[in-house]
Amino acid sequence: VTKPFSPKVLVARIKALLKRAYPDERENAYDGVCVNEQHHEAKVNDKEIYLSPKEFELLGYFIKNKGIVLSREKILDAVWGLDYYGDLRTVDTHIKRLREKLGEKSYLIATVRGTGYKFEVKK
Repeated sequence: VTKPFSPKVLVARIKALLKRAYPDERENAYDGVCVNEQHHEAKVNDKEIYLSPKEFELLGYFIKNKGIVLSREKILDAVWGLDYYGDLRTVDTHIKRLREKLGEKSYLIATVRGTGYKFEVKK
């Protein structure tokens, strides 16, 4: 770092270096459902499940936004991208398949009537 520098810049650079040196596993888990983005693995109760790429992205998006009601449009934009010109029902179909693969944990993805979907959070 060249002089003069601010302490904020120094701290930001140190954090960036530490992040590169010790990358996190980027694992999201909730109530027995675990998604490891770095290894592209999904597990339910420590048993690996096999998901399509979109199902994997969808589950990761739900876990990151647990407790938040997500509209079909928001899910479509986040998982399929803004340039996707397909039907909104695509989301419903993928969620149906994802629920089947989650098995006993399928209750975590709740339908919010007239709005969209929500990843349930236990209270």
